[in-house]
Amino acid sequence: MGENGAGTILIADDEPNIRRVLEAVFTKDGYTVLVAENGRKALDIVAVEPNIDVLLSDLIMPDMNGVELLEAAREINPSMSVLMITAHGTIKSAVDAMRLGAFDYITKPFDMDEIKVVVKKALERRHLINENQDLRQQLKSRYKFDNIVGNSGRMQEIYKMVERVADSKASVLIRGESGTGKELIARALHYNSKRSTNPFVPVVCIALSEQLLESELFGHEKGSFTGAIGQKPGRFEMAHKGTLFLDEIGDIPGNVQMKLLRVLQEREFERVGGLKTIKVDVRVVTATNQNLETAVKEGKFREDLFYRLQVVQITLPPLRERKEDIPALVEHFINKYGKDNGSDVKFASPEALEMMIHYNWPGNIRQLENMVERSIVLAEPSASLITPDLLPMEIQSYKV
Repeated sequence: MGENGAGTILIADDEPNIRRVLEAVFTKDGYTVLVAENGRKALDIVAVEPNIDVLLSDLIMPDMNGVELLEAAREINPSMSVLMITAHGTIKSAVDAMRLGAFDYITKPFDMDEIKVVVKKALERRHLINENQDLRQQLKSRYKFDNIVGNSGRMQEIYKMVERVADSKASVLIRGESGTGKELIARALHYNSKRSTNPFVPVVCIALSEQLLESELFGHEKGSFTGAIGQKPGRFEMAHKGTLFLDEIGDIPGNVQMKLLRVLQEREFERVGGLKTIKVDVRVVTATNQNLETAVKEGKFREDLFYRLQVVQITLPPLRERKEDIPALVEHFINKYGKDNGSDVKFASPEALEMMIHYNWPGNIRQLENMVERSIVLAEPSASLITPDLLPMEIQSYKV
């Protein structure tokens, strides 16, 4: 966008009168306007001006025509919106330009109100693309690795594993006790992969009955069961081209296990009560805190599904086995909840930190996070430290 906030337009036309008229009109409307008398000079401007929102180019120009300019300019600035100005005899070429990525075309002699509307729409498209790119970048940075805290050897191994398998289509089973951060690893797998611009869809399997879980995963048709008042797509359809994360996978019932195995093998399924086969491209990541090998031996979990789910296995250590990460985790949560609560707390005192390190954390990172938030809330408004008296009694009892 230009300094005035309206946007920046580059006008490329070999006719001086058209350049002058368009420059005057758009400058009056608050745009930052750049002009070029041919395609070659326009391309030179694109190369040094990264903030051009809209390129308004004549189709027929000497030296470099509008289509050639379009292709070269979009190599430099892919999100820039390009509009073609064309005479009636060259409309086919303008349509071809749209196939190459032009936003629209305008025919000569053009109506000034019409060209203003088209430029405004092109500018809105450019801004929407930029906003989406910013959002994707925020999501990627949020779930890449900076939200997964830990420099211990075990965590470094996990980071390397995530990087190695993120782009694979292979199913990943994340194992670990409750509260160890399994969903964060699942999101890191997604946002480090080529699927990162597509949906990440989480499902907590233990929270749903068999009928509801089947409907939630695969969708249902109207009237397929009591309460099915309309057609509903399932989470597999919602996750198409993206990642489906199934948490607490050890708790899914047998009928759903069988349907899940089919999706993993054939990449297709039918909605509950439906006949139409739906094909999907979904990367499945699952998590459990259960011993699935025991569940297989006891006949509670299908062996063939187990091996399908754990093509790649990532095991998260409990916090008691990575206590060297506790100081960094505490600092991370203080930064997070200090801002949320308007607190002046910046650190934990050495005595409080020592107690935390000696405690065994049965609830793992989730318990530590809740404890830090509680301590910040209970601290005096002017306090800058988490002190031992702010810790729960069971942690205070671990005195050195």
